[in-house]
Amino acid sequence: MTIVVVMGVSGSGKTTVAAGLARGEGWTLLEGDSFHPAANIAKMEAGTPLTDEDRWPWLHAIADRQDELRAAGQSAVVACSALKRSYRDILIGDRPDTLLMYLRGSKALIAERMKARKHHFMPPALLDSQFATLEEPGPNEHPIVVDIGPPVEVMIQHAIRQLKEHLP
Repeated sequence: MTIVVVMGVSGSGKTTVAAGLARGEGWTLLEGDSFHPAANIAKMEAGTPLTDEDRWPWLHAIADRQDELRAAGQSAVVACSALKRSYRDILIGDRPDTLLMYLRGSKALIAERMKARKHHFMPPALLDSQFATLEEPGPNEHPIVVDIGPPVEVMIQHAIRQLKEHLP
């Protein structure tokens, strides 16, 4: 049983990579955005960055669902920005069966991808606030780092290969 938290700024490909991992491994996919309360989505749609106070209930809701799956012996992949270490502490904490995967890319590349997205509540204008909030995971978090530069299918293959290297 394994939980993988796929993290990164908005537009880095979290949902795409997490869905590819879940599909490839036959695991449950948890899309972090679906755990946001309506008030958070309304704020982001209006171009207002979320505060930590906005994020705490959202992060705890995701962690609660992870724990339900863990208790049932089910593996899952979670797509969640998890931009700060304190956020990752909620999602990973003392769960030894939970791994962190960080999707890393340049602001220019991510901005280009965000502009091409259709029907997403997160406007490209909030990308600066995402990078301002981002605390890249350090070595003590043992992240699996995936470069988002390659085409999506190649990126997913790299993610799966690196995940398998980290599994017991």
